[in-house]
Amino acid sequence: MMIVTRAYPRAGLFGNPSDGYFGRTIAFTFSNFFAEVTLYESPDLEILPNTRDHSVFRSLDALARDVNLYGYYGGIRLLKAAARKFHQHCREHGLRLHRRNFTLRYRSSIPHQVGLAGSSAIITACFRALMAFYQVEIPREILPNLILAVETEELGIAAGLQDRVAQVYQGLVYMDFAKDLMSRHGHGRYEPLDPALLPPLYIAYRANLAEGSEVVHNDLRSRFRQGDRRVLAAIRCWAELTDRVRMLLLTGHGREIGPLLDANFDRRRQVCAISPGNLQMVEAARSVGASAKFTGSGGAIIGTVDNAAMFAALRRKFAPLKVKVIRPELIGPEQ
Repeated sequence: MMIVTRAYPRAGLFGNPSDGYFGRTIAFTFSNFFAEVTLYESPDLEILPNTRDHSVFRSLDALARDVNLYGYYGGIRLLKAAARKFHQHCREHGLRLHRRNFTLRYRSSIPHQVGLAGSSAIITACFRALMAFYQVEIPREILPNLILAVETEELGIAAGLQDRVAQVYQGLVYMDFAKDLMSRHGHGRYEPLDPALLPPLYIAYRANLAEGSEVVHNDLRSRFRQGDRRVLAAIRCWAELTDRVRMLLLTGHGREIGPLLDANFDRRRQVCAISPGNLQMVEAARSVGASAKFTGSGGAIIGTVDNAAMFAALRRKFAPLKVKVIRPELIGPEQ
């Protein structure tokens, strides 16, 4: 038996990075890239390395390039941590698992550490494979919590729920992480929306601007816990913008969200340090009339484009900056 599962990159459309601070967000997944996990039965339990897990290099230059691209850690740690958390969850909830072993391998085409949630996509695909192999059902509203716990509890990576909710539910999702909801239910309110409500969008990214989300979240979490007024005001602002966008989408006014995207980024700039390279991408996009904000924690931006001519102008503007530009291929919700 061979099981192949996939999960897709996430673009934070509105509200990020407030998902870890009882905020509200809108995000969607798209199929231009994917993370894929293959699982098959085997005598021993084995996790196979991918190219980003190798430790043999042709030169010191090659090692440096590899670290610049993938960091010091590959994907094996994600699969090991996901398998451990899955096992822990099943034991705690009395879910009986058969004794057969398996081999896991993964591959991913999602650009690494540019704010498209590539790591959580690998974990999400892994959970789907394990659930299929053991014939275990985990409620959809609970699964994002487990995927987040893989990173926060098993690997010590600061992150929020948004990415995992979007990747589990798939498609376009409105998320409310209000404190009372989280306390009462253990999860937020997640509302799938029709991706067709979105206006024409672009995503642009540059791998050499990669920065782990923990860099942003560690600073914000500290300031949030200290009651930093600017941070708390920003979280309220992002939540209000998210609700305004939800209503615009539901009432057929999706083409009006561009200025609100800009406002989301501008408020982020007031409370978070933005690297010159990331700021250059945003300003380059706005110079041709497109709106722009981060998809995640930096390295990639998202915005609206009025027409094909503006998209072409965007590509010309980004070409000398070595920034890749795509139109996200929207997908529907997970069934």
